[in-house]
Amino acid sequence: MKRTRQAVKAEYPVLQTEEKTKKQRTCFYGPVFSKSHMQTLDWGSLPHHILLCIFQFLPLVDRAWASSVCRRWNEVFHIPDLWRKFEFELTQSATSYLKSTHPDLIQQIIKRHANHLQYVSFKVDSSTESAEAACDILSQLVNCSIKTLGLISTAKPSFMNVCKTHFASALTVVFINSKSLSSIKIDDTPVDDPSLKVLVANNSDTLKLLKMSSCPHVSPAGILCVADQCHGLRELALNYYILSDELLLALSSEKHVNLEHLRIDVVSENPGQVEFHTIKKQSWDALVKHSPKVNIVMYFFLYEEEFDAFFREETPVTHLYFGRAVSKAMLGRIGMNCPRLIELVVCANGLQPLDDELICIAERCKNLTAMGLGECEVTCRGFIEFVKMCGGRLTQLSIMEEVLIPDNDYNLDQIHSEVSKHLGRMWFPDMMPTW
Repeated sequence: MKRTRQAVKAEYPVLQTEEKTKKQRTCFYGPVFSKSHMQTLDWGSLPHHILLCIFQFLPLVDRAWASSVCRRWNEVFHIPDLWRKFEFELTQSATSYLKSTHPDLIQQIIKRHANHLQYVSFKVDSSTESAEAACDILSQLVNCSIKTLGLISTAKPSFMNVCKTHFASALTVVFINSKSLSSIKIDDTPVDDPSLKVLVANNSDTLKLLKMSSCPHVSPAGILCVADQCHGLRELALNYYILSDELLLALSSEKHVNLEHLRIDVVSENPGQVEFHTIKKQSWDALVKHSPKVNIVMYFFLYEEEFDAFFREETPVTHLYFGRAVSKAMLGRIGMNCPRLIELVVCANGLQPLDDELICIAERCKNLTAMGLGECEVTCRGFIEFVKMCGGRLTQLSIMEEVLIPDNDYNLDQIHSEVSKHLGRMWFPDMMPTW
């Protein structure tokens, strides 16, 4: 027995470093179990529901070690409830700080618990080998009944370097065999239109959330197929190039449930080389008429000269995030044409004060409750006027101290008390961005 214990320590040295911490944790049970009680307690006969609760809180490695204590604990280790939710971590030790799920454990899960898995995610690093390993596991889930699937890349390129045929084949296995998928998050992957058709053919009655930004092999026709047939779809995230008038009208049809959340990423990698199409006002109006409470979130990563197609007409966007510099003219259009706006974050603008633009937004965007400004400029007087017009409905106000320009009316020492008065709570400018 002693030899076995030593062998365990040699194989998993990390457990040795945590041994002292684990011993210290036992002291928290002092008020519940006396020392004599702890010595006489038969841990193997603990009630089933208590053992299950303990195992649910244990990290995977500790859970695996606990399963070797006795036969009863090993039986608990394989209870289906413990394997309904699982995250595969697949990394290369030379390139990642994450600890990869042990291959032997992966095979055991596939062999004994594939039909128990319901909430599954794959977290991979930037290496192609890790993404390919994830595809290999997906290909083996032929007896699964997965409800949610997430493919998470902690860094690019990951899945994008995998052969498209290999990836699509692996994903199709899950789409065909699950038949009850409700949530799918597959950003930055080579998923294609034929894969989406398989998804629709097998899960059209259950799919509620589809998140697939940065999937270059999906066309507008592919996502339109999803919208046409998945009538229960409530949340959708995609790139702007897939967005179309036809898609919005499909989401607005009588047979479709009310959409709750639409996220659109507007991204340009090559400045000046991309011309963005315009969505008609009638299409936006149809969506809002059908789903009046829908949140429309847009993330912009464009260069200033690429904004021409946006906000020329009224647009029902509710949340706007600008990751690069945006012009005064663009912010002026937002004030004029985004009456449903709830949140606005501008990471950069330039060296021209935005007083008039902010005041216009305060006047016309009556639902605005959150504002963030980064590398911009606004006079102290203009900023206070903006806050005064918005009043207490501004629940989040994140403004860098460098944004505020002192003027004849206010300086930086006065502004926090004046703004606090109009907000109805204590407020100070930020020293660094909070978004």
